[in-house]
Parts: sequence; structure tokens; C-alpha cells
Amino acid sequence: RVWDVILAELQRQADADGRLDWSLHFVDSTVVRAHQHAAGAKGADPSAEALGRSRGGFSTKLHLRSERGGKPLVVVLTAGERHEQPVLSALLRAGAVKRPRRGRPRVRPEAVVGDKGYSSGAVRHYLRGRGIAAVIPAKADQSSGPAFDRAAYRERNVVERLINRLKQFRRLATRYEKRAANYQAMVTVAAILLWL
Repeated sequence: RVWDVILAELQRQADADGRLDWSLHFVDSTVVRAHQHAAGAKGADPSAEALGRSRGGFSTKLHLRSERGGKPLVVVLTAGERHEQPVLSALLRAGAVKRPRRGRPRVRPEAVVGDKGYSSGAVRHYLRGRGIAAVIPAKADQSSGPAFDRAAYRERNVVERLINRLKQFRRLATRYEKRAANYQAMVTVAAILLWL
């Protein structure tokens, strides 16, 4: 967990300097293909190692939360076939940033921007209960949901660009590690490099 401590300290320093924007956070996910040798860790359950079967074989899904400046705050690993909605609460609970003075660490943004994969009544209810504004468009098969901030939604490319920057690291673009903890460490190292 040394890398997690370093990442948390970089985030704390950025928040103290006013470089961490809490007004708008973005959530999204991406699938990473796992190499054939990534499977089969001795005595491991594939789902516990964030490996899932899909049409293309084994894969892992990276769920990301980024701040408005395009820096990663939280990365959660799941099996490749998992949907985004069940992981949203884990993304919003993690990533607490300690304040420079006394007080609780900050964890809640003012608003969360997500694509239509996050559009459901349960997600909107969860965000409303935490006092977070939802900037999520309604799906075509849903009744028109509450109006959302289109200008804020146009900024969603921030998280897409973050995914592209993370996948520039070849170690992240294809998963070679058998253990999820080792792959998570590589993701954290990449996040540290993006914060520096």
C-alpha cells in the first residue's frame, strides 16, 4: 500500500494548493483485455482477481473517477463483464482527501458526470441522498428524466482523455498480472505519474 499512500499525499498537496477541483467529477469505465497468462493464479477465484469472461476472453474493467482537471482520484477493478452502476458507490466512497488543517477528509464532489450507463432511478436516488448533483442523460427507453446541465456534460471528454492517457502505459493497456493486487499497483503507479 506504499503507492496508495504516495497517491493520497499527492492529492492532498494538490487540494491544499487549490489544484484539485471539487465542483465536477467524472465517472467512466474501460475494459482491459487480460493476456492468456494472466489467468490461473494458484488457488485463486477468477472473480476475486478481477477477471471475467466476455466474448473476447478474459478481461478486467477499470472504473475511474476523475476530477475536473483530468487527474485520477479513484480506480476500482472488477471483472470485465460487470456493469458500471453497482461500482458507483465504491467510486464515490473511496478517494477521501485529507484537509490541510483539522477536519474530516473531503470525499464528495458537488456534481458527478456520467454517461447513459449510469442512468437509473437508483443511481439518481443515491446521488441525491448524498447531496451530489447528477449530470447524467436519460436513456432512450426511459421517461425523460430531470433536466441536466448540458454544458457540464460536454466536459465529459476529460475522463475519456484520462483513459487514453492511462492506456499509453503498455502495462495497463493489456493485463499480464495474475493477481488483481499487482495490477492495481501498476494502475496506482500510473496515476502517480499523471499527478506529478
